[in-house]
Amino acid sequence: MGIWHDLLFGFSVALQPENLLAAFLGALVGTVVGVLPGLGPAGAIAILLPITFGMNAPTALVMLAGIYYGSMYGGSITSILVRVPGEAASVVTSLDGYQMARQGRAGPALAIAALASWVAGTLGVLALTLVAPSLARFALAFGPPEQLCLAALALLTLPTVTGSSVAKAYGLAALGVLIATVGQDPTGGLVRFVPQMVPALSKGIDFVPVVMGLYGVAEVLRTAEEWMGRSRTDKTDMMAVPRLSRLWPDRDDLRRSAGPTGRGAVIGFLVGLLPGPGNIVSTYISYVLERRLSKQPDEFGRGAVEGVAGPEAANNAATAGQLVPLLALGIPFSSITGLLLGGIMLHGIVPGPRLMSDHPELFWGLIASMYVGNVVLLVLNLPLVGLFARISLLRPNLLAPVVLVFCVIGAFSLNNSVFDVVVLMVAGVVGYLLHKAGYEPAPLVLGMIVGPLLEASLTQTGLILDGQWSAMLQRPLSAALLGLMLVAVLWPLSRWLLRLLLVREPAR
Repeated sequence: MGIWHDLLFGFSVALQPENLLAAFLGALVGTVVGVLPGLGPAGAIAILLPITFGMNAPTALVMLAGIYYGSMYGGSITSILVRVPGEAASVVTSLDGYQMARQGRAGPALAIAALASWVAGTLGVLALTLVAPSLARFALAFGPPEQLCLAALALLTLPTVTGSSVAKAYGLAALGVLIATVGQDPTGGLVRFVPQMVPALSKGIDFVPVVMGLYGVAEVLRTAEEWMGRSRTDKTDMMAVPRLSRLWPDRDDLRRSAGPTGRGAVIGFLVGLLPGPGNIVSTYISYVLERRLSKQPDEFGRGAVEGVAGPEAANNAATAGQLVPLLALGIPFSSITGLLLGGIMLHGIVPGPRLMSDHPELFWGLIASMYVGNVVLLVLNLPLVGLFARISLLRPNLLAPVVLVFCVIGAFSLNNSVFDVVVLMVAGVVGYLLHKAGYEPAPLVLGMIVGPLLEASLTQTGLILDGQWSAMLQRPLSAALLGLMLVAVLWPLSRWLLRLLLVREPAR
């Protein structure tokens, strides 16, 4: 009864007018972001973070979370209509969804995607309701030594989170941690790494303009380059949209999509609990599973309904799964949940094991709002499919200046400082160059976010243990986390050694 009583309290928070409006706006903006190829939820959340300053914490987080799970559905719209995934997690959906559209069945494909997203999203939030509180109560035993180990573990798992090579991920994460140390030392007040000619750095480098630059401005530069490089014929082909057929799927479509939706929900939530790009990985796992279970596997890639329902269900359920470590432990396992973590911290709230007990209105209000948000997504997207399809046709040369202006206004409004705008532009150029070099900026962002936690917990742990670091092995939780850290370090090395030992010289 405790959980359901707390959930009812959450609904009393989520159903307040300002939070209902925030859920609606977040779902709407998220869907539009998902429709627009390239920008993505991380860029949208980064751009809109300054807007949340004037909101209370639950309202701000409800809106940002709405953008997150709204974009997961929005990416399927352009994947189905024009085979342009608005989100990386929608790549698998385009395999069969686009074929259904070419067969004149774009309406049923879009409706199946919406229904699968709603069912799996609701089931994922239900699992979040049941799992997160228990994990949070277990995590109450965490002190500074355990938080230190968690922060270090989050950095050690970055190659898994981003899919980057170990050297790239750790290098960018180290750079992010170094950037986070610029400015005044929170413990001793010493000003660090600040040249005399740039006194504005004494306050530190805020992660908001850095994130907006790495994602928003960098994406504008990338889009402008891609658009300018296309021929007139390619640009015309990009503007063509298949005509929508009837919207609602028939009984056979619903019957065939029921099983994949349920299995995709389970796969998505479980994969979302793990460090890594859960939304993307879960869609591939779901697609492969449905193809193996199908009695007509040859239909996959040619317009199979199961190929749309399963991946879309997995995609949206993984969103709920990824929120479990964020809400229960205060540790982000992806760049998007890292931004949500930053949104919580901007309101002076320390995320972590005590979030549920110290700020129940935030914890349970967010969970309850996701039930409401999934219904909003279903009601919003079914009748507005045609409108969203046409948003994807906005010319990049018209859209890019709007995004750029939005970024500049957001960065300046942070502290009413031109310096933040300069940081924004520098970060934009850096993000563009990182993309050209094949680097994913997420480790840098996570390094900036986890860096202060790592520094603070390191100092606190040293004081608590009086410099006796071996005492961490006598604490069960910290010892277990140190073991996981050791596995995280040795596992890639062991796989490399195993491959080296199994390599044989080719026969002559």
